[in-house]
Amino acid sequence: MRLLALLTTLFLLVGCSTGGGGRYSMKHDRGPAKPVDVSHVKDAVPKVEPRSRGGNKSPYVVFGKRYHVLNSAKGYRERGGASWYGKKFHGHTTSNGEVYNMYAMTAAHKSLPIPTYVRVTNLKNGRQVIVRVNDRGPFHTGRIIDLSYAAASKLDMLRSGTAQVEVEAIDPHNWQNSSALIASAKPVAPVRTAPNVRVPVRDNVQRTTPVGQYLQVGAYSNLIAAERVTATVRALTGQPVVIRNLDRNGQVLYRVHVGPVSSETQVRDLLSQLEQSGYPDTHLVDLD
Repeated sequence: MRLLALLTTLFLLVGCSTGGGGRYSMKHDRGPAKPVDVSHVKDAVPKVEPRSRGGNKSPYVVFGKRYHVLNSAKGYRERGGASWYGKKFHGHTTSNGEVYNMYAMTAAHKSLPIPTYVRVTNLKNGRQVIVRVNDRGPFHTGRIIDLSYAAASKLDMLRSGTAQVEVEAIDPHNWQNSSALIASAKPVAPVRTAPNVRVPVRDNVQRTTPVGQYLQVGAYSNLIAAERVTATVRALTGQPVVIRNLDRNGQVLYRVHVGPVSSETQVRDLLSQLEQSGYPDTHLVDLD
């Protein structure tokens, strides 16, 4: 009876080891037969959700080890190993009863409440994604999160299979308030430029920061909105981000600048990352 109870618990709780009748028809997990371009897949958007009815039982036991689900994700931040899961589990149910889609921005975690939105940073290359935790796992020593194929691809960890990451929980209340504030501050429409075009800017630039080329994310009439964007972009890119003031006909604009940037490759990568993250008007400026 104890064995039966253990197997039942595993079936219900372990998203990376649960599902329908065809679950083990594939002996080893893998990605799609051919690499899939997931660059168009957007990060999960944090929103306020109730706890799922499934997947939040605490404590629960897997492979003889007891795990506890946190009462709250607030303040959670941890570094450790990340892995990813793909085709073997694609189309099967996750711990909260949703269907696993390896092309969606989701993840499995042992102790965070379901659902929880987290920012995951690859500590080797600085790449970041935002995913929604809707599954339990990984139940391997040294691993703290199991990512979908899409999330792992964006973090550039498919080949290695694992990576050292930082996982930080996102408070959806603060996220939504920040998004509303940023949206209410209408940015000034910039002049779009190609990465190799130099745009001279001469104004009251703060001389305490290096001159050179920068990516301007936006120009805002609201300082609080500019500060929110600065914090978000700094976390997103891992790059230095500063606010520079511009007095235009008596109106102060707060320009959010990333950089300085040193190469066309860096400019191209940052432009792509920022545009996909909701900053489509990002453009290059030259500050001298």
